Amino acid sequence: MSEKRSTADFDSEANDADVNDAADADGGGLDASEQRTAVRDRYAGIATGSSASCCGDEDAEPASCCGDAAAGEESTAESGLDADADRSRKLGYSEDDLAAVDGDANLGLGCGNPTAIASLEQGDAVLDLGSGGGFDCFLAAREVGPDGRVIGVDMTPEMVEKARANTEENDAETVEFRLGEIEHLPVADASVDVILSNCVVNFSTDKPQVFREAHRVLRPGGRLAISDVVLTSELPDDVRADPESVSACVAGAASIPALEEMVTEARFADVSIEPKDDSDEFIREWDPERDLSDYVVAATIEAEKPSTQPAGTATSETAENDTAEEAR
Repeated sequence: MSEKRSTADFDSEANDADVNDAADADGGGLDASEQRTAVRDRYAGIATGSSASCCGDEDAEPASCCGDAAAGEESTAESGLDADADRSRKLGYSEDDLAAVDGDANLGLGCGNPTAIASLEQGDAVLDLGSGGGFDCFLAAREVGPDGRVIGVDMTPEMVEKARANTEENDAETVEFRLGEIEHLPVADASVDVILSNCVVNFSTDKPQVFREAHRVLRPGGRLAISDVVLTSELPDDVRADPESVSACVAGAASIPALEEMVTEARFADVSIEPKDDSDEFIREWDPERDLSDYVVAATIEAEKPSTQPAGTATSETAENDTAEEAR
C-alpha cells in the first residue's frame, strides 16, 4: 500500500520538474509536429486494431493503461476486453459503469474517471476532450438524460469513426462525435455546461490554448472535470524525446504549479488539482522497462468559469457586438 501524500508533497517535488514545462529549448524533446503525429498515429492504430497499446512496449504482453488491440483471434479479443475492464476498474469505474456501455467503446484508456467528479445533472450539455471510443461520453449521456446532450471531440479520424459506430450500438441519440483538435474546438461559444477529459490534455503542445478554448465554449458557471497525469519529477531526456512516451501520457505531462498557472490565466476560478496517491498502482504497468510513477502521478483537475466576467474583460461574442455597434 502506498503512503498517502499531500498536494504540497507533489508541488515540492515538481519544483525540479518545471524545466520540462517550458519549450524544449535544448532540443531534448520532440517538436510540436512530431508530438502530434506520434499521438495521432498511435491512437489510429488502437482504433483500427493495428497497435497493441498506447503505452509501453508494443511487443510486450498487454499490461498497460491502454486497450489490447487483439489481432483477429476470438480468444485474444476476449482477453483484450477483459484486460480493458480490469484496467478501467483500477481507474475508478464501477461495475455498473462497465455494464452500461455496449460495443467496444471502453478501450481501457485513461488515468481516471472524470464522470465521477463531474456532478452531472439532467439536461446538462457536456463536452469530452479527446473522446476516443466514446466510453465517457456514453456514461455522461446516462447522467444528463434525454434533455441533455454530449459532444465528443477527437483529432483522430479512425477514433471518431469508431465512436460513431458505438453511438449506433448504444442507441445514444443525444451523443455526437466531431473531428477536431482540443486547441481549436469545433464548438460554439458558451454552449456547454461541463467539460470532461481523460488523460488527453497532457498530449497537447499548447496547453494554455486548451484551457482558453475550454473557457470560451463553457457557459458562465460551467466547469472543468478532468483526469490527467501531472509531472512530479524531471523526466530523463530519452523519455522526453521518445515518441512512444509522448503518446503514452508521460512525456507531455506538466507540473501542478504550471497547470494551476495555465488554468488561472485562462480566467477560471476555484482551481483545484488533486493527485491520486494510489495511481502508482496502474502507472507502474505502463512501461515494462522503467517505473513511470517516479515521474508522473494521476490527478483530477477541476475549475469553474465565473458566472460573471471580471471588469475589463469580454467574451468574443460581446466583443463582436461592440465592434458592430461602433461600425454603425
